[in-house]
Amino acid sequence: MARLFGTDGVRGVANQDVTVELALDLAVAAAHVLGQEGRFTGPRPKAVIGRDPRASGEFLGAAVSAGLASAGVDVIDVGVVPTPAVAYLTQTMDVDLGVMISASHNPMQDNGIKFFDHSGYKLDDAVEDRIESRLREPWQRPLGASVGRLSYDGHAIDAYLDHIVTTVPHRLDGLRVVVDGANGAAWQIGPEALRRAGAEVIVIGASPDGININHGYGATEPRRMAAATVGHWTNAGVSFDGDADRCIAADDNGELVDGDQIMGILAAALHERGELKGDTLVATVMSNLGLTLAMEKLGITVARTSVGDRYVLEEMRANGHNLGGEQSGHVVMLDHASTGDGTLTALHLLSRVAQTGKSLSELAAEIPRLPQALVNVRGVDKSRAATDEVLSRAVAAAEEELAGSGRVLLRASGTESMVRVMAEAATQEQADEVTARLAQVVRDRLAI
Repeated sequence: MARLFGTDGVRGVANQDVTVELALDLAVAAAHVLGQEGRFTGPRPKAVIGRDPRASGEFLGAAVSAGLASAGVDVIDVGVVPTPAVAYLTQTMDVDLGVMISASHNPMQDNGIKFFDHSGYKLDDAVEDRIESRLREPWQRPLGASVGRLSYDGHAIDAYLDHIVTTVPHRLDGLRVVVDGANGAAWQIGPEALRRAGAEVIVIGASPDGININHGYGATEPRRMAAATVGHWTNAGVSFDGDADRCIAADDNGELVDGDQIMGILAAALHERGELKGDTLVATVMSNLGLTLAMEKLGITVARTSVGDRYVLEEMRANGHNLGGEQSGHVVMLDHASTGDGTLTALHLLSRVAQTGKSLSELAAEIPRLPQALVNVRGVDKSRAATDEVLSRAVAAAEEELAGSGRVLLRASGTESMVRVMAEAATQEQADEVTARLAQVVRDRLAI
């Protein structure tokens, strides 16, 4: 049986895979596991819960709140907020548990549930496995005054907003910026943070209706933001995803600036100030080799992890590093946040533009990218990707072909039913050809 938790919580089609019943059962099991392991500190455990604007988040959030309260946990609902806001508030509101209802960058019909411990960190795999193992077990229910209480705090988000703005090393005065809210959780908070830091802001993707999240806007569809950046004669543009834990940018020429380049720019800034711990940037195996080469020139080491911001964070915490992330735009700035934060990333990226006086295109050019191609192969059995011998031989042949000038990466998605095929090569044509060839082998061999 497949593991319920993926690399970023539980995720699937809302009301089909992620149901009211599952949400309630997960909440109860989480309360039992964390409580019995001594992670609840007070006589009455407390939790904070937030969500993105998806319509399904309304009933799933209600189910999680009901499950926690039925297990004796007081629940503070903070409404529609970014994932990193829930992580921050879990740290600062004297609560024992944080819950975010979101499917991040996934389409509107999906939804998910993420848990954070009292320090604002996502639960590790072992704890998630214990929660999963205790779903629907018989239990002694609290009665009377021992049941949890539900409350709403619409102003809690102000503390998060104040926090991220105060981290900015150099104000954004004089910058004109497009902000794409993905019709998601940061549709108000993202633009407001940049305004408070001094930028003039032009907003798109900021009319959430519960259905349009990530549709045509956001970090996975940033072209509209990039076009607006040029059309409005701005210095830069930024796009968040649905729960605003990632950020993709566009420069003054409308060219996209991905997570690798953003991390490189931020790493250079920290290194220059003597604040990059261990002179190390943590990235995943998906990050472009160009990032590694650019960092080596500055005397910065790039440590690689498996794909998933949780694995980046594990490496950072284990070895004392303070900057890491993914090409997709998850950037973890551990001095200021316990998880990826798109708004925080945008603030610090634009702060570097303001501080140096360079354009974002100039800064991004210092982090060149090797030609890269990526194909997401859907509708296949991803569980067989690592064991199919014919596919393994095809990957080995491609690696031999690219030896010394590129690389190949094939991996099953941790949050969706698909296999990602990526190649880097000396030319874009070669990268495209190798990727297309391997993607066809995946379709042929792993067809359902």
